[in-house]
Amino acid sequence: MPMPRSQQVCLDDTPYYHCVARCVRRAFLCGEDPFTGASYEHRRSWVEHRLLFLASVFSIDVCAYAVMSNHLHVVLHIDSESAKNWSVVEVLERWHKLHKGTTFTQQYLLGGTLPAYVIKLAEAAAETYRARLTDISWFMKELNEPIARRANLEDECTGHFWEGRFKSQALLDEAVLIACMAYVDLNPVRSGISDTPESSDFTSIKKRVVAVKENSQPKTLYPFVGNPRQDMPNGLPFKLADYLELVDMTGRIVKEGKKGSVDASLLPILQRLHVSSDNWMCIATEFEARTGRVVGQASSIDQYCESHHRRRNQKSAQLLA
Repeated sequence: MPMPRSQQVCLDDTPYYHCVARCVRRAFLCGEDPFTGASYEHRRSWVEHRLLFLASVFSIDVCAYAVMSNHLHVVLHIDSESAKNWSVVEVLERWHKLHKGTTFTQQYLLGGTLPAYVIKLAEAAAETYRARLTDISWFMKELNEPIARRANLEDECTGHFWEGRFKSQALLDEAVLIACMAYVDLNPVRSGISDTPESSDFTSIKKRVVAVKENSQPKTLYPFVGNPRQDMPNGLPFKLADYLELVDMTGRIVKEGKKGSVDASLLPILQRLHVSSDNWMCIATEFEARTGRVVGQASSIDQYCESHHRRRNQKSAQLLA
């Protein structure tokens, strides 16, 4: 029986989650349908544009993403603290970028003197919207539904476009986070769509590589801020150069069909995370197949199970030990 989403997402455990949405129809989300010869490649830009737009509205950051032919991968970071500091006006302005809101929220944003009941109702609505803007389910809903409507209109049909539930996995520690990000960024290479990570269209790795050439990081993606330290700014706890090197080297091994033949643990980032080369190649190429709803090193899984009074699932543990 599927676990309720409210039980899968717990910010006390981790703010990082890997989500996967898959199509249900034979017609592809993107790419070329081998049965009809029709090309849906243009839909990739729909998904990427919508995804990055939502990151600017929600208090949810995009760490990594890959738009594939019939599914989408995205690694998300929930920034609940930032949302708590938003004013009522900022919450309503953000929500109105997605929906009309109510008559009362529209009046509130217009300003001027308002009856007390209008202010009360608008502020109550703002608190509801504030919660939604830190909710992964709402994020994926706002991503998937417009794409489904647009695809149905183009295909001149009705019905479900995506599977009823998207898959989500809690990423409990740094080792699993970076492994999942690499898995997502290397999806096009692993599937044979692209020859190199930097040539993989509609992926976070390509967007980061393009920005690096200009000595910057993409404003639409959660930034790399270096190894953990005091007064750590908000961002991914790794060096960008280390991550790019790690993804590039892993991608070369995947393409050459020599999994584990290069000692990946020689890279500083894997040494710091205590990840062996064999386990790295396993998880970086088979993340979904090898993991369950909650993913982490053995110690992280034990702590999670103890706090939630659950039995440990071997599929979720020790893969990066």
